[in-house]
Amino acid sequence: MSDQGSEEPPKDKKKKSGGPQFPFGGPKLPNFKPFGGWKFSIIYILILVIGMSLFNYVFLKKVNPTIDFSEFKSKIASGEIKRVELTDSYFTGYTTVTPRRETTPRPFLRSSNMAEQDPVYRTVPLNDLENIIKLMDEKGVAYYGVSREGSTILNIIFSWVLPIACIFFIWRFLMKRLGNMGGNVLSVGQNKAVIVAEGDIITRFNDVAGVDEAKEELVEVVDFLKNPKKYTDIGGKIPKGVLLVGPPGTGKTLLARAVAGEAGVAFFRMSGADFVEMFVGVGAARVRDLFKQARDKAPCIIFIDELDAIGKSRINNIAGGNDEREQTLNQLLVEMDGFDATSGLIILAATNRPDVLDPALLRPGRFDRQVLVDRPDLLGREAILRIHAKTVKLAPQVDLASVARSTSGFVGADLANIVNEAALLAVRAGRQIVYQQDFSEAIEKTVAGLQKKTRIIQPNERRIVAFHETGHALIAAFTPGSDPVQKISIVPRGFGALGYTLQMPVEDRYLMTEDELLGKIDVLLGGRAAEDIIFGKISTGAANDLTKATDIARKMITDYGMSKRFKNMALTQRGAGMMGQQPQEPVFHREYSEATQQYIDEEIARMVEQRYNLVRERLMESKSLLDKIAELLLEKESLDEKEFKALLGQPIEI
Repeated sequence: MSDQGSEEPPKDKKKKSGGPQFPFGGPKLPNFKPFGGWKFSIIYILILVIGMSLFNYVFLKKVNPTIDFSEFKSKIASGEIKRVELTDSYFTGYTTVTPRRETTPRPFLRSSNMAEQDPVYRTVPLNDLENIIKLMDEKGVAYYGVSREGSTILNIIFSWVLPIACIFFIWRFLMKRLGNMGGNVLSVGQNKAVIVAEGDIITRFNDVAGVDEAKEELVEVVDFLKNPKKYTDIGGKIPKGVLLVGPPGTGKTLLARAVAGEAGVAFFRMSGADFVEMFVGVGAARVRDLFKQARDKAPCIIFIDELDAIGKSRINNIAGGNDEREQTLNQLLVEMDGFDATSGLIILAATNRPDVLDPALLRPGRFDRQVLVDRPDLLGREAILRIHAKTVKLAPQVDLASVARSTSGFVGADLANIVNEAALLAVRAGRQIVYQQDFSEAIEKTVAGLQKKTRIIQPNERRIVAFHETGHALIAAFTPGSDPVQKISIVPRGFGALGYTLQMPVEDRYLMTEDELLGKIDVLLGGRAAEDIIFGKISTGAANDLTKATDIARKMITDYGMSKRFKNMALTQRGAGMMGQQPQEPVFHREYSEATQQYIDEEIARMVEQRYNLVRERLMESKSLLDKIAELLLEKESLDEKEFKALLGQPIEI
């Protein structure tokens, strides 16, 4: 697909368990609700703290300050103090003779109330009780002792019990919140595997299509879990670990669930990222806990998704890396060596980056079988579409084989999304069944992005876009071996695409010749050449086309050995990259001189210039046809394959 714009738009779970799960249908723990269902909240802590503050403010705010013991004796001697209250902690002197008697002594209340009426003096008692009693007897001062048992209990409650209780409830509240976020420090060593009980998995091999070879490899795993004696009697051993390798969206996780569903055993599912936390040693502890639980539930299957999160190679880790991740990997290696293959414990793992895995993981005895889960072919895509279309109401004339032919390179996730998008488009149009045009629109939406019907384009820019896309389409029609044009449109789509020319391969291709690569460059340069011919000037609309054309030319020289000077030589060493049809450009390590780099740059410029001149000549020869198609495109905004071939005078294939 070629588009008008600076950027090409990108191509377009499992039910989480909350709380403990019992693989074999054990009883569920009731939710803990303290105080008869009362829900704890931090607001109650604030209310409690405010209440304690008010209590202290109201009842204890007027505690009389202490005076020196000598001053207290002098006031007794002078006759200012008429009555003294003796306790273990304080001597309190009052200037009145008659005390206020209460049935229950409440010294805090009594002291504060009397202090509001008469002066009160307090001092800390010294070992001079005999002398001060003698002095009070001489001066006729009344004195008596008061028991402080009640106040002592209150002091203990307010000084120790309530603060500790507040701290405990706050701790419980914070731990509950941290536990919900996966940060409970008391459970960091517990694995986070989602445990699915035996018989709860309804996925079967019949629900998986397009990966027949991978299914055949996994049939032995299922058969071993069902009939282990058949293998042990002959002395055979089932592989301890099976590594599913393939691009994203090809169905690796679905295959693992199908294996567990067919075998009818417990299924432990965990992502590689779940092992590593911010605390050192957590990953290794979770690996130990996972294998301990799995041994108790054997026979069972452990599935580790995104294994590359913890299994990256330790060889090239020059900068030191993450010691926590290495400890987790070491523990995983030890655990995989520590169980017998006849125990019924099978480890499945999935990754789309097998080239970054540690060699110790891939050696026999650990992951001794690697199963490639590749992109489906034509028949596989049709089978996948039929599985996902089972629950969708289709019109009788819908041809899923045609949809499969139009989705070359798509993975299972893409096909499932197309079926769903087609159903949503039918509902949006007010229909109760899905038609073929819904699938066509869903494919365009997935490949090119959402239509921007409200985007206002100036007439002169719209005209440039029309000739640009017509140039792409004409060169594609004139180039032998090029993918046929399915649609030309000047309706903006996605991010930055003001128009697009949709080309879809008729069949799956795995190799490309030098002429076919040059043909791709020609098609990409057709839009810029058409602008140059018609308007005598060029625009920024070909930025994405030029990037792709330059990239193809560079790979022809550096990767494919298709240059005159470095024929049959690869000049670059490709770094680790994700598996996929069009992954992000990986890091290259340049292993050639500056002179070679200069030659590559000059050769790319020469090759692109040569192909551009050739494309321009072809379009000049067909200028009348270029004008005719572009004017019709401006009128109708889009042309399908039949209309385009009719304008070219080519026979229409049915």
